Amino acid sequence: MNCNTPTDVTFSFTGFAQRGGRTDHHKDGWGIAFFEGLGLRHFVDHLPACDSPVAELIQRYPIKSRNVIAHIRRATQGVVARENCHPFVRELWGHYWVFAHNGDLQGFHPRLHGAFRPVGDTDSERAFCWLMQEVAKSHAGVPSVAELTLTLRELVPQVAQHGPFNFLLSNGQALWAHCSTNLVHVERRHPFAHAQLQDEDLAVDFSHHTSPNDRVAVVVTAPLTTNEHWIAFAPGQLRVFVDGERVG
Repeated sequence: MNCNTPTDVTFSFTGFAQRGGRTDHHKDGWGIAFFEGLGLRHFVDHLPACDSPVAELIQRYPIKSRNVIAHIRRATQGVVARENCHPFVRELWGHYWVFAHNGDLQGFHPRLHGAFRPVGDTDSERAFCWLMQEVAKSHAGVPSVAELTLTLRELVPQVAQHGPFNFLLSNGQALWAHCSTNLVHVERRHPFAHAQLQDEDLAVDFSHHTSPNDRVAVVVTAPLTTNEHWIAFAPGQLRVFVDGERVG
């Protein structure tokens, strides 16, 4: 989720968490990260999201953030353990960077130097470390959103040639989303309307919880609601969101 004002993700996360073992087979752990100013709240659990007490806490505690990345895991590489749960977090140029990946990268074992090394044993964390390493090589300091987008468009195909590379990346300023197979997004803005979750018997009228200036973009593998206009990515497409709207 990417927004122009701090927003809670309770509604979307309630439906999303059901896919972690109840309405879908992604039961091998989950995680979520919230940017708050320069700080970050980061929660992961190896239990299925639908049964996790930590996930229940997130649903009950409306943390507000402008950039949120959540992930439910189906293990393809790496054991079921907390260190292998997405999203992963690294520091670069004095900023937190958060990454989550859906896919399976075969034979991807890049050379990594000391600054960026995986803690777990997943292809996803290796890919994140390599991206951060190459981004750091390409820029002397924090690049603009446009500059980083150009760099990512050069780097991402080198990873995607090894397999599906659907990912979300944020530094708290923007949200980058890349599609190899399946990704969709929706932009919510005034006039806000009623929305019905697909995975849970829950609905909300966003007009009661927003102001006319609010903008919210949500990116997910499959639509979370049944009555909103979700826009599909094309395979190989990288989209960028800033302040709740697509900018690239």
